[in-house]
Amino acid sequence: MTIPDGERLARQFAFLTEADRLKSVLRANLLCDASRQENSGEHSWHLALYAMVLADQAPEGVRIDRVIRMLILHDLVEIDVGDVPIHSANGTAHGSPDICAAEAKAAERIFGLLPGDQASAFRALWDEFEAAETPDAVFAKSLDRLQPVMQNLAGGGGTWTTYGVTWAQLEARVGAKIARGAPRLWDWVKEKARPWFG
Repeated sequence: MTIPDGERLARQFAFLTEADRLKSVLRANLLCDASRQENSGEHSWHLALYAMVLADQAPEGVRIDRVIRMLILHDLVEIDVGDVPIHSANGTAHGSPDICAAEAKAAERIFGLLPGDQASAFRALWDEFEAAETPDAVFAKSLDRLQPVMQNLAGGGGTWTTYGVTWAQLEARVGAKIARGAPRLWDWVKEKARPWFG
């Protein structure tokens, strides 16, 4: 069923206005110059740029256009749930059933602002990213883990110092995800990161 053009536009603009709130969600990570915390809108933009620049590191068959779309959408749920730092004292909350349920509820609400066809398509991309089973989603997830590492390297250790992250934690929580989708990137980055850990 099609909706009148005016109503469709109203719903699209309602979604875009709501999405603006992502710029107010502060992340644990600092910017590369360590001047302030990054917001989730900046993170999503930076990840889309990562995908464009590092497309040559993607496994064969990965569609970078789909990866970029996933990365632009992936953190919109933080409008309702907030950022759950992977290395925080309560790092186990990241990916916990409670957080996953809250994020799914947020996805339903936020994407539900859109006209039905777009709501379904955007939600499907978000679900695909979360499941991390397709080549596109696996590569997208690897970039999502990679970008904060690069910020910490540029910013003098950043949140690794703040949260007392160990090398074993970095390898398990971050390195394994990067290596799964972009093994050459993890091979390169871990050599840069290793000296920060005793």
